[in-house]
Amino acid sequence: MPHPSTWLRVLPQGLYCEPGGFFIDPTRAVDRAVITHAHSDHARPGHGAVLANADTLALMQARLGEGRAGETRQALNWGEVLHVGDVRVWLEPAGHVLGSAQVAMEYQGTRAVVSGDYKRTADPTCPGFVPIPCDVFVTEATFALPVFRHPPPEQEIGRLLASVALFPDRTHVVGCYALGKCQRLIALLRGAGWDRPIWLHGALVALCQVYEARGVALGDLRPATAAAKDELVGAIVLAPPGAVADRWARRLADPVVAMASGWMRVRQRAKSRGVELPLVISDHADWDELNATLDEVGAPEVWVTHGREEALIHAAGKRGIKGLALRLVGYGEEDEAEDAVEGAGEAC
Repeated sequence: MPHPSTWLRVLPQGLYCEPGGFFIDPTRAVDRAVITHAHSDHARPGHGAVLANADTLALMQARLGEGRAGETRQALNWGEVLHVGDVRVWLEPAGHVLGSAQVAMEYQGTRAVVSGDYKRTADPTCPGFVPIPCDVFVTEATFALPVFRHPPPEQEIGRLLASVALFPDRTHVVGCYALGKCQRLIALLRGAGWDRPIWLHGALVALCQVYEARGVALGDLRPATAAAKDELVGAIVLAPPGAVADRWARRLADPVVAMASGWMRVRQRAKSRGVELPLVISDHADWDELNATLDEVGAPEVWVTHGREEALIHAAGKRGIKGLALRLVGYGEEDEAEDAVEGAGEAC
């Protein structure tokens, strides 16, 4: 049986499955691409044929526009097997955002799984991560340091609501990314009993509409730009990270600036962004979850695409798991990658 390293290779465009003739999350336009999810550093424009979960295809079309999300697009249901050349290909949920998938591939008796970005914490807006036993597991390592242990998201939402109660005359504006984090925050707020309107920066509206069209109920959402200033007193406003400290936020009533990100664990990062209320809510696996996932899938070998590779490979090696740092170029940290799209206030 050929080892996956003989048929799954790193090329300048990204990970390439040679017997299937396709790339996974290529960083430049290619003829055939399998896309794990619709974040801008994984779903690029200009591909020929695109294969992905139907939710990802809908989000890609909303973000990239008709014609730029792939000349042809094919949706694959969870667990549905497709033969691409001599390779069996199927998708399972990654739990990162709506439509986020792991790509499982079998070729001549060996199996490799490319997990994309993923998290293990339950999320009401997307299916949860499904562990897939494999010979090679390809993982991210965004938060692969022991310092990153995410608190329960409900705890952080509780902190936000406690601050709203403490400062009823101020507007709470929460920086969050348009795809995934925004909708998850809304769902968490609804789950915590917040049934009042949630106000949105214009850049967040379109993807919330896609979520709702795909069956994710978000409740009463309103455009913040259409609100009178007194309507926003005591309100919660969601906006892209790049907008919470710019001129746009001046319309808000003495705003409390919050930010929802795994990086809010790093106090200096919160301070540098002028964040008064850091909320540690991440759509990536933390240190413990990354390591637990390696043990669950049982792969004797792990390849790390990007992030804090060294620490994760060292921890895996102590448990007898061989590690390899792929150091793929073009995949950014959650905030840098999405700020490039949303920070300028684009209605994506």
